[in-house]
Amino acid sequence: MQRRLRLASAMLLSVCLAWSADIPSAQSWMPSAQTRTERSRSNRPPNVVIIFADDLGYSDIGSFGAVGYKTPNLDRMAAEGMRLTNFYAAQAVCSASRAALLTGCYPNRIGISGALDHRANYGINAEEMTIAEVAKAKGYATAIYGKWHLGHHPQFLPTRHGFDEYFGLPYSNDMWPHHPTNKNYYPDLPLIENEKVIQLMPDQTQLTTWYTERAVKFIEKNKDNPFFLYLPHSMPHVPLFVSDKFKGKTKQGLYGDVIEELDWSVGQVLSTLKRLNLDRQTLVIFTSDNGPWLPYGNHAGSAKPLREGKGTAFEGGVREPFIARWPGKIPASSVSRVPAMTIDLLPTIARLVGAELPKERIIDGRDFWQILSGQKAARSPHDALYFYWGRELHAVRSGKWKLHLPHSYRHLENAGKDGQPGKDVYPNLELSLFDLEKDMGETMNLAGKHPEVVKELMTFVERAREDLGDSLVKREGKNIRPAGKLQ
Repeated sequence: MQRRLRLASAMLLSVCLAWSADIPSAQSWMPSAQTRTERSRSNRPPNVVIIFADDLGYSDIGSFGAVGYKTPNLDRMAAEGMRLTNFYAAQAVCSASRAALLTGCYPNRIGISGALDHRANYGINAEEMTIAEVAKAKGYATAIYGKWHLGHHPQFLPTRHGFDEYFGLPYSNDMWPHHPTNKNYYPDLPLIENEKVIQLMPDQTQLTTWYTERAVKFIEKNKDNPFFLYLPHSMPHVPLFVSDKFKGKTKQGLYGDVIEELDWSVGQVLSTLKRLNLDRQTLVIFTSDNGPWLPYGNHAGSAKPLREGKGTAFEGGVREPFIARWPGKIPASSVSRVPAMTIDLLPTIARLVGAELPKERIIDGRDFWQILSGQKAARSPHDALYFYWGRELHAVRSGKWKLHLPHSYRHLENAGKDGQPGKDVYPNLELSLFDLEKDMGETMNLAGKHPEVVKELMTFVERAREDLGDSLVKREGKNIRPAGKLQ
């Protein structure tokens, strides 16, 4: 009996040993730290990076037609993501454009226009909600490295509007004593960290590098937490500066060198995300605040084949290159021709991070994730887009049609060179209708041939005047909000 028990026990032991041989060790079947981290990240909302150039023309990067220099990292972004070829800044000037990007509102809605300088006693209102505040409310780390331009007094600085960290210039880099046409009007240019001026007249050849290095460190520090990174470069706004590592590298002179350094910066961000296994958890967007400042000639970019440039509501002033990359979420090598605008980024990002927009305040932007995610039936979330210059309503786009109202506009008479501006003139434009699908250069006025289209678009014009106002016809908008006032 005992012998049978020992035999049975031995047989049971051999079966157990054989069975256990097929089971991975605890060390082998437990997920690695990297795998656990990746799974944890996949369950969290996405990181968001917005890289915002300054005065970049529509055709100033490789995938949009640049010549004379190379942008391999932006080209890779386009190959791995989506290009939007009908993407707009809300207004063709610095502060107004940035206000729209960060708040999801037309700048006229929130009282921001033009380009704020050292005399400005107003800025972004504390009641307005920025992308950073949307993200921060959902537990995101937030940072901005670069140009702010929504008020330089402490109450208007980024750290009071949702950003944990700030390093950069409070306004444009030409607002300094060496301005080519207004010497000694501006004070020494300040470099700010959080809310403290840490340096006056910083070495501008290092700005792109400094911003980029800070951005990389921020990503590394927050690799295990969701983050929102806003990287608004000071370049290629004049005066142009580039570090020694890119000086003289291109056939396009200093402007080409500057663009290649910006492309390098994009590459540093992308390679950091890849190195930290954050590629598939991060939405990266690249675009610009407005078109090229054409009077600066060889120190300005190109909007070809679009008409005019910065400071106008023509396509060259407001249509910008746009690339979005998010592997696994945004289809690679895709192109959308559906119109969208910077005001659409806030509601789209709010959706992605799981935040709700306030219902008591008008937000002009619309969620355009259907476009970015490549859905075939995606259409513009807007029946019309409005283009103001200051408080003047200059144009409206609906579908393929763009209607310009009668107004004077900035037109280049002759270009300057090497940092000295040329001359603009201001001709008057008659009521003009353009078919942007056939005539993106806005050369053929079809208003006389399509009065029914003009009539339809004028209903949108009237809606904008009622809502946002129009100083050209002395109309005050019913739904505008004040900018923040210096206290």
